[in-house]
Amino acid sequence: MKKIALRYLMGSAAFLILGATAVRADDRTEDDRGQAVSVVASTVPANGDLNPYGVARVRTTKGRLHAGQILVSNFNNSANLQGTGTTIVQISPQGTTTLFAQINAASLPGACPGGVGLTTSLVALRSGFVIVGSLPTTDGTAATIGPGCLIVLDSNGTVVETLSGPLINGPWDMTARDHENSTALFVANVLDGSVVRIMLDISSMAKPAVKSMTVIGSGFSHRTDPAALVIGPTGVGLGEDGILYVADSLNNRIAAIPHAISRTSSAGTGTTVSQGGTLNDPLGLAIGPDKDAIATVNGNDGFLVITTADGRQVFKKLLDSTGTPPGNGTLFGLTFAGEAIYFVDDGTNTLNVLR
Repeated sequence: MKKIALRYLMGSAAFLILGATAVRADDRTEDDRGQAVSVVASTVPANGDLNPYGVARVRTTKGRLHAGQILVSNFNNSANLQGTGTTIVQISPQGTTTLFAQINAASLPGACPGGVGLTTSLVALRSGFVIVGSLPTTDGTAATIGPGCLIVLDSNGTVVETLSGPLINGPWDMTARDHENSTALFVANVLDGSVVRIMLDISSMAKPAVKSMTVIGSGFSHRTDPAALVIGPTGVGLGEDGILYVADSLNNRIAAIPHAISRTSSAGTGTTVSQGGTLNDPLGLAIGPDKDAIATVNGNDGFLVITTADGRQVFKKLLDSTGTPPGNGTLFGLTFAGEAIYFVDDGTNTLNVLR
C-alpha cells in the first residue's frame, strides 16, 4: 500500500490520494490511512534540559546549520522547571543529535526581561540566522514570569542580539515570511493576548535590524495556569494569501487575521476559521505544503487535526496517548517536511515524525 499524501484537492469535498484512488477524507478514520508515528531522537541535551517546545526546519546549509535537519528548543531545565530551558538541539532525519546552542542569560548582548526560558517561538531563516522566543521564570511558576524577548543567533549558534520592548510580551510561538533581504516575523504573545508583526532588514547586515513592530491582533484570551504555566494564543502560520492563522487555545478555535503582511492596525481576535469539533485546545500550528492544510496539535488529547482554509476538519490522527488524561499536555511545536510532519512530544522528550 502506498502512503497517503496529506494533500487536498480542489472541489466541494476533501480528498486524499491513496495509490490511484481518490478517497473522501470525511469517510475514513485516522487509524486506516497508513501513516505511522516513529521516534526520530531524544531532545534532551547533555545539560538535561526537558520539555521540547519549538520546532523549525533548517532550509539552508550554513555554519553549523544543515539543510533538512530540525531544530528543537527546550522550555524546562533538568529540574523540570518551566521557563528555564536554555538549549536548542539540531536533529537529522536519521536521528543524529547535536547541540546547536546553549544560551547564557548573564551574557546576552541586549535586554531580555526576566532571563531565558526558550519557547515554541523558533524559526530558522534562509540567511542562517535563528530566532527563538524566551518566556522566562526563575522558579518554574507564573509568579516569577518575565516578559522575555526574542533571541537572535547566527548560523554557528552564537547569540548576536535580542529583540525586546513593550510589544514583545511572552513570545509563545512564531512564524516568518522569509525573503532574501527582509523577513516578516509574526509573534503570538501569551502574556497579553496579542499578535505582533516585526519587519526585519537582513540585507548585508551583521545582524537583523528591526524596521517596524506592529500589533496586528489583540484581545485573545490568555491566563496563567498551574500546570501549563500560561495558556493563550499559540501556534501561528502564514498562508500564501497573506492570511495569518492563529491557534486560539482557550477558545478552542483557529482564527484568521487577513492582510497580515500589509495591515497597519489590529484585527482584534480575527475571524473564526474553525471551532470545536475535533479541535481540543489547539497549540502548535503549521501550514502544509499545499497551503490549504492547517495542521494543529491538541493540548488536551494528543491528536493532530488538519483543517482546510474554508474551515473543514478533514483529518485527525492520534500522536500521543500517554498521561492522564491520555495525550494531555504532550504536544507543542510541529513542522512539515514535504508530506512528513515532525513534532515534539513533551511526555517522552523526543522529536517524532508522522509519515
